[in-house]
Amino acid sequence: MDLSRVSNHAPSAVTDAGQQAAVLAPVLVRDGTEHVLFTKRADHLGEHPGQMSFPGGSREPEDRGLESTALREANEEIGLYSEEAAVFGRLDDIRTVTDYSVRPYVAGVPDRDYDPDEREVAEVVALPVPELIDLDNYESERREHPVYGEHRVHYFHVGDYTVWGATGRMLVQLLELTTEWTAPEDVDRVVDADAELSV
Repeated sequence: MDLSRVSNHAPSAVTDAGQQAAVLAPVLVRDGTEHVLFTKRADHLGEHPGQMSFPGGSREPEDRGLESTALREANEEIGLYSEEAAVFGRLDDIRTVTDYSVRPYVAGVPDRDYDPDEREVAEVVALPVPELIDLDNYESERREHPVYGEHRVHYFHVGDYTVWGATGRMLVQLLELTTEWTAPEDVDRVVDADAELSV
């Protein structure tokens, strides 16, 4: 991964969403191989239970900015200290179906054991980049959303874990920006809006 490409990226912003949030996409090196760090959300949570996500959450009044939000949330959710995170820059904002704008920051972090907040996080998972960019582990579908119309859903299957949804969209841009991988132009299938998700 060439994380300097994140530093040189001119990200787009979403400025008209009802609420702001930020996430941290942590990258670490384990046994000479780059990994991306995710949290698996606790099953009892009301929103997105059991899904893979980046540490993050809503902006709070005390946050100096959205980068502070991402770092604060990473500390609360996985025990990452802000001084451990080397922030390279950010990806494009994304808009969620719940009217949030989410700003993803990319940071290099140390390879160590992290301490998940069990109220929110079931597991902290580092997935190797070579497996994330293996096309045998990737699929996508096009479906109709009742509010936002036709959109593409990306799925990254690595071992027992699947990254998809908003996190999958962010991961696509991170990988396309920092590696030679690109999402295939054609989707694997076109499905109805009410079709079951491939997870």
